[in-house]
Amino acid sequence: MKKTMSLMPFGFAPVTGGVLVSNDFGGWLVLDGREFRSLKDGSFARKKGLCAKLARRGFIKERLDFESLGQDMGGLHRHSFGGPSLHILVVTLKCNHACVYCRAVKAGGFEKAVMSLETAKKSIDMAFSSPNKNIVIEFQGGEALINWPVVRNAILYARKKNTAYDKNLEISVVTNLSLMDEEKFSFLTGHGAGVCASLDGPAFLHDANRRYAGGSSHEKTLYWLKKALSLKHGGEKDSLPSALMTATKLSLKYPEEIVETYRKIGLGGIFLRPLSPIGFARSVWGDIGYKSEEFGSFYRSALEHILRLNRRGERFVERNAAIVARKALKKEDPNFLDLRSPCGGAIGQLAYNWDGGVYTCDEGRMAGFGRDDFFRLGSVYKNSYQEIISAPAARVCALASCLENQSACSRCAWKPFCGVCPVYNYETQGSPWGDIVTGDWCKIQKGIFSAVFDALSKPSSRKIIEGWLDTTDR
Repeated sequence: MKKTMSLMPFGFAPVTGGVLVSNDFGGWLVLDGREFRSLKDGSFARKKGLCAKLARRGFIKERLDFESLGQDMGGLHRHSFGGPSLHILVVTLKCNHACVYCRAVKAGGFEKAVMSLETAKKSIDMAFSSPNKNIVIEFQGGEALINWPVVRNAILYARKKNTAYDKNLEISVVTNLSLMDEEKFSFLTGHGAGVCASLDGPAFLHDANRRYAGGSSHEKTLYWLKKALSLKHGGEKDSLPSALMTATKLSLKYPEEIVETYRKIGLGGIFLRPLSPIGFARSVWGDIGYKSEEFGSFYRSALEHILRLNRRGERFVERNAAIVARKALKKEDPNFLDLRSPCGGAIGQLAYNWDGGVYTCDEGRMAGFGRDDFFRLGSVYKNSYQEIISAPAARVCALASCLENQSACSRCAWKPFCGVCPVYNYETQGSPWGDIVTGDWCKIQKGIFSAVFDALSKPSSRKIIEGWLDTTDR
């Protein structure tokens, strides 16, 4: 009797060297033209070598290894049921910079927008209510150091509280570093608090994007970043940078210069982040924004430069590539909240505004310049943790960002590695579901995925990227 072979549902996309095919188990292959035609016309069943490759990766219904494939799916969704791990405390809306893309609010006029210590403590109490063993408490602004007394005492409170909870607690302060001094720096490093600053590239670019009346923002940023790097033991470089860049229209002209700025000060990698039209950036998009294809070209150029550096023997990580590769090669979700399905809104992170309002995420807090409460979950003063995570906005985010609920995503080749941001959809298209096909979010992610998988298709580049897979969860 002739054996029948049928295919599981799969998506496909052109890549360098052939066609990428993928399935919901996270299995993928790059097929050449002849192999792909065999897939389409059914003749693959007569080709033992191709059949074996397809079977190993979960494409053939009659040869599914459910135990192995189940483990793969579990790895790709391992953070979905753990509870919020990232807790962002917005300790003030005030800032001493006037950045051109400020995603929070336009600087100035927020004298009362300062979190009290009582609110900070209640926010930390709620963070510890999460069942997740791994907790990150991140202090943001505005400029977080403007409210230094609360940041300082809140860190002490969190450390003391954790003696009873025994969680894997990480603390981070997001700051432009202009108000940093020796006393603050000593306290933060002495209490195990990381410092994360924006660094958009060389001085002319950074200072153009991040305007500071007190002088060169770039100069102060580099001084404190270098000081922090000097404390690292054993000469190890950080593969998860303590600096973040945001690409504006101006940035797209200088991919190599931006990478070299990170490299020359001793940072071991870079996260090439596209600009999102959320918050204030939405109103000035015509001046600082760009088309998704333009970011794709910028990203590809920067990644190629980074790979060249690695071929010369230097380990320098590009974070997007590390995230995608860890999903593709290890079938593990590295807990990058924007590329989870469902996304990390409410189930992966919570954002606590200066007044105690709790939001699905920091982007949700910034929706409509901070005047739109569509993504508000409740308040640390009025609601319990259980009420917060089961609020209507939390449910909407989970439904809207589950790729199975997005018809345009259901057969996409990039689905196993992708995610949807409901806030991005809401801000750009007026709905948390949005129209994925016409939205720039999808186009930007596809550009990144295409560049990464093109690199993975080349043995020398793949070996380099495989060396980045130990990048720490966030």
